[in-house]
Amino acid sequence: MNEFIKIVEVGPRDGLQNEQQPIDVDTKVGLVERLVAAGVTHIEATSFVSPKWVPQMAGSAEVMRCVPRAAGVHYSALAPNLKGLEAAMAAGCEEVAVFGAASESFSQRNINCSVRESLERFRSVIEVARENKLRVRGYVSCVLGCPYEGQIAPEKVAEVAVIMSEMGCYEISLGDTIGRGNPNTTRLVLEACIRRIPAAQLAGHYHDTYSMAVANIVASLEMGVRTFDSSVSGLGGCPYALGASGNVATEDVVYLLQSLGYDTGIDLQKLIEAGSFISSALSRETSSRVARAMSGGATHRAT
Repeated sequence: MNEFIKIVEVGPRDGLQNEQQPIDVDTKVGLVERLVAAGVTHIEATSFVSPKWVPQMAGSAEVMRCVPRAAGVHYSALAPNLKGLEAAMAAGCEEVAVFGAASESFSQRNINCSVRESLERFRSVIEVARENKLRVRGYVSCVLGCPYEGQIAPEKVAEVAVIMSEMGCYEISLGDTIGRGNPNTTRLVLEACIRRIPAAQLAGHYHDTYSMAVANIVASLEMGVRTFDSSVSGLGGCPYALGASGNVATEDVVYLLQSLGYDTGIDLQKLIEAGSFISSALSRETSSRVARAMSGGATHRAT
């Protein structure tokens, strides 16, 4: 049997949260349903934040209530504070995520506090979540570069990842927020982290701004990483990072992994159909090169 690689689908949350047009609950649930039908088993479904600040995450509780509950399918949601955590638990979440950054400048401009202060804010969220048997995943932003201060020292990334791990995060997702990483810088960051955290506890979250995401995944595989975040149709991006055009497309990641002989458990054609569904709903072309190639240019086909 081929080695299994875990894909964490972040499109329904990270991918949709910065859209300008309204997206109704039925469309969000429809996307998740199609992802599940394609064999995706780890889905970041929504975010329990104030709709005042993130309008596209309105209806989070309804989304969580309506997504299909199937054996082996796991849903997570962003819960940045205790209020969000309480709402997530009430909606039946089994896993929540918290965000930190490796860049002091990014942290200050994003949430108006230092990296250390931001992590302390999450401590109570993690403690309460674990007390209630919820798993907690940690995200670290700007691990391969910051839009405000440039390159980030790999040791700084490792320091933040270790703190999150010690707080109780079972998995740490390393995010190339502005997509400036390359295989060499990716290896350096992973080397710094793996000296202090097992590779099995790390995940790669690479943006494709400079078309380096797939190359960075290959470098990560060589370093022992076996979990990757991606977004169907390449949805998403960072509103605080100029030019950060989006997450790597799940279709492209699955094609890569399958071509290298890994098992993802995902049906690529059904995944492309899920991407076509949300691309049609957003009235745009998919950002997935694989989907465009395999669909013969029919990038808006409704399913």
